[in-house]
Formats: sequence, C-alpha cells, structure tokens
Amino acid sequence: MKIIGLIGGMSWESSIVYYELINKKVYEMLGGHHSCESIMYTVDFDNIVKLQHEDKWGELDVIMADAAKRLERAGADIVVLCTNTMHLCTKAIKESITIPFLHIAEAVGLEITNHSIKKVALLGTKFTMEKDFYKNVLADKFGIEVIIPNEKERETVHRIIYNELVHGQIKDKSREEYIRIIKNLENQGAEGVILGCTEIPLLISNSDVNIPIFDTTKLHAEKAVEWVLKD
Repeated sequence: MKIIGLIGGMSWESSIVYYELINKKVYEMLGGHHSCESIMYTVDFDNIVKLQHEDKWGELDVIMADAAKRLERAGADIVVLCTNTMHLCTKAIKESITIPFLHIAEAVGLEITNHSIKKVALLGTKFTMEKDFYKNVLADKFGIEVIIPNEKERETVHRIIYNELVHGQIKDKSREEYIRIIKNLENQGAEGVILGCTEIPLLISNSDVNIPIFDTTKLHAEKAVEWVLKD
C-alpha cells in the first residue's frame, strides 16, 4: 500500500471526515483489519482564513507548498489537499513536490461523467464559486458546464460556511437556505449540484434535494484510496 499525504486543518472538522472516509474505503476494498497508511500535516486555519479574505494568495501558495513538501519528506507517495478552496494553490503545490497531487475537481469530474450529466451547480466559498480554478477543470477536461448562485445567494452560502459550518454549527435554518438556493439552480437547468466545500456535506445530503449531489469530500477521499491501492 502506498502512503497518502493529507494537508488538513481547513477546517479540522472536514479533515476528520477525510480520515474516516479514507479508512472506511480501505477496509471496504481490503477487508480484514486493514486501515490506510497516511500522514497528515495540519495548518492553522485562522491564519488561512485571514490571508484568504485579505486576498494574499501568494502567501497562501507558500504555506500550501511548504505543507506538501513536509509530507513528501515524511514519506508520502501522493498529496491530497483536504479542502476545495485552497486548490487555488495547485500550481504552487505541484511545483514544490515530485510526487503526484490529486486535484479534487478531477475526482468530481469523473463521477459527474459517470452520471452522464453535462450541467451542474457549484456551491462553495465565494473563492471557489467566483474564481475559475474549479470550473475550468470541469469544462476543459470533462466538458461539464458549471453554474453558480446569484451574488446575494453566494454571500449566503459563503457566510454559512465560515460563520457556522467550520465551527461545527449545523442549523436547520441554514439547511433551508441551501435547499432554496439549490432549487433555484435546478430551475436554471442544473442536473446535479457539487458540494464544493468540504464542510457543506455536514449540512446537505441527498435526501434534502431533488437532483444528485456530488460530495467532493467523499469522492476525493475515495479516489485517493483507489490510487494508493491500484497496484
């Protein structure tokens, strides 16, 4: 078994989910008493949030690249970044290491393609929804059209993530807001919805909406396990 290197802490709640999903998938595939060989390097999320909202992505590149290098030096065979938004730093991460980096949007794109879906909604932080790093991967590699909520709705989605979900607060009122936003996107032709923040699956599940959801945390974690076990 190869070793997964995890960059965690953004937030620690979702990093726990990654660890759990990865080990469950290994057990599912291998049985017995198997668990996953992995290494996690956790950053201080408070610093990350400040730099995100100050638009200091150059400094964030340095932090993410350093985390990836630490994992490679520790013996990781692949790097998995346990968050959606920080994939904005993909170029810096890839340039800092010699081992593979598994992009979250690629794992998601493969699953969407399996459903023969060509138009999806994307929920996430404002950075994920408004910047092109996610949408470009889905469009260029998989031919998938991505739509996002309107400006007011994007503010709502973003606020709930940073003010509630990353603190482990799950509120019914916020779930209702997300359901309403997803319904609006469905009315615009979305055939599925990407939960493009690793905390959103804490709030929204398949039973809450009428169209398929694509849980990026689950898809990313399971694709990483398939990679380390493929040989």
